[in-house]
Amino acid sequence: MKKLMVGMALTATLATAVTPGFGSIGGNQGKAYAAAVTYKVTASKLNVRSGAGTTYGIIGSVAKSQTLSVMSKSGSWYKINYNGRTGYVSSDYVQASGTTTPPAESTTYTVTASTLNVRSGAGTNYASIGSVTKGQKLSVVSKSGSWYKINYSGRTGYVSSDYVQASGTTAPPAESTTYTVTASTLNVRSGAGTSYASIGSVTKGQKLSVVSKSGSWYKINYSGRTGYVSSDYVQASATTSPKLVVDSFKTLGNAQQVILVTADNHDTKSAKIQTFEKADGKWKQVLTANGVLGQKGFALSKKEGDMESPTGKYTIGTAFGRYANPGTKLPYRKITANDVWVDDSKSSLYNTWQQKPANGRWTSAENMDIPAYDYGFVINYNESRTPGKGSAIFFHVGTNYTAGCTATSKEQVVSILKWLNPEKNPVIIQSPVSELDKY
Repeated sequence: MKKLMVGMALTATLATAVTPGFGSIGGNQGKAYAAAVTYKVTASKLNVRSGAGTTYGIIGSVAKSQTLSVMSKSGSWYKINYNGRTGYVSSDYVQASGTTTPPAESTTYTVTASTLNVRSGAGTNYASIGSVTKGQKLSVVSKSGSWYKINYSGRTGYVSSDYVQASGTTAPPAESTTYTVTASTLNVRSGAGTSYASIGSVTKGQKLSVVSKSGSWYKINYSGRTGYVSSDYVQASATTSPKLVVDSFKTLGNAQQVILVTADNHDTKSAKIQTFEKADGKWKQVLTANGVLGQKGFALSKKEGDMESPTGKYTIGTAFGRYANPGTKLPYRKITANDVWVDDSKSSLYNTWQQKPANGRWTSAENMDIPAYDYGFVINYNESRTPGKGSAIFFHVGTNYTAGCTATSKEQVVSILKWLNPEKNPVIIQSPVSELDKY
């Protein structure tokens, strides 16, 4: 790349002094701003790429003496604002001179969960607006509690920070803040200075999606583009983290871990699984995953063989699996070829784990040595073993539907097993969303 770009030149001034003027706020406002770094190279043309490396596609170029808005530095590449888009140029051909420190190294945020919901607000009580997948890089704006605010397909979204790995030299984004326009009209510019063109405007009382601050300018997400507004006409106020759904529950007692399984109604087999943990008197969300229920959804009144999952709040029983303990703190039992769960309502061993042969002790029982039970745990349902009320209610591996249990991917089952701690009195709550007020 050096051979191709010898002689290239580039200058970039992030902010310049301004003089008094009239018109919309954000134009010439009679205030001098501190000078930032000037970036200059000697080439006549410099490629702008879509990422920080020569393997990324070329999205355009900049010419000698052209001014740029430099956002940050990632290795030997500068991240810039290029015609309202994000671009990258090689820092090997950029000479930095000025009174301020060059932009900090960028932080990379990578999704670690197989699927991670993107929500409209910083909490699980907000609607899902989409999802991101494992290995995907995120455009993180800020952090609010245990949630990252991100730019998602030109919209603002939120994802749980528990399933995002941050790597880089800069600190994580600051706690989320609300930014409100105080001027009647405020120009939005293409760069952090009045020398940059106006690309639109915002009005008094409007909330802004602020990405970062450069001197006295806020970098914002403006209609899916990058824009800049003067911070002198924006009021910043810290926001409080929204309440989690478990914050309103009244029946948790001394439980410090909760698995919440919800569905849109009684008839759907699709479920959302969320886990929460309480520490220092405050609930924190740990995991969100997709799951499945019985083939006929949630039961109004559970009965043996009805293909419906029971609703209610239950304690967690023995963990099990066809393999060695994956690392759970729960009592763990490895399944053998002779293990069964008795579903014969007339047997004195109804709704218990037993071993073959039956020898007349039951007439029917469910085989435990099956792939669905690679890993799982017992949901302590019908502990009184009332005949016909239902048996063998587990949390196990599965992605289609169950005969009355709750299931999710093997990865998520193992993750939850490792997380569960009997000392924290974990419970599982299963309910349609409309009936959560019961808990």
